[in-house]
Amino acid sequence: MSVELSGVKGSFRFRREEHLKKGSEIRKVFTRGRRFGCRGAKLFVLENGLPCNRICFTFPRGVTGAVKRNRAKRLGREAYRILRPGLGCGYDLVLLIYPEDTGIGFAERSGQLSHLFSKAGLTGTGLMQ
Repeated sequence: MSVELSGVKGSFRFRREEHLKKGSEIRKVFTRGRRFGCRGAKLFVLENGLPCNRICFTFPRGVTGAVKRNRAKRLGREAYRILRPGLGCGYDLVLLIYPEDTGIGFAERSGQLSHLFSKAGLTGTGLMQ
């Protein structure tokens, strides 16, 4: 059984247009965006004027081990996908994951993202102005 969810508000799909890919756009978020941090991760937020959020998961230079990096990205994407319906729209987000924190599980990553999004004012009624 296949269900088409692409046009449904609150869909859990992580669409291509929600990925922040261009290096110039990522650098712009790093330089101009607001920063919010917690143990093991830092979130950079910049308004983009689009009807959806775009996100990028990245690591500091020197983080070795593709298996750990890819697992950390997968967990981050899944946690974001679950939390996304409760977030405000129109932001570019860059999540910087620190190497000592690449081995955490889904529950911890989800809690980390939830904390960062609420700290940034992206959840509930306290949306960034």
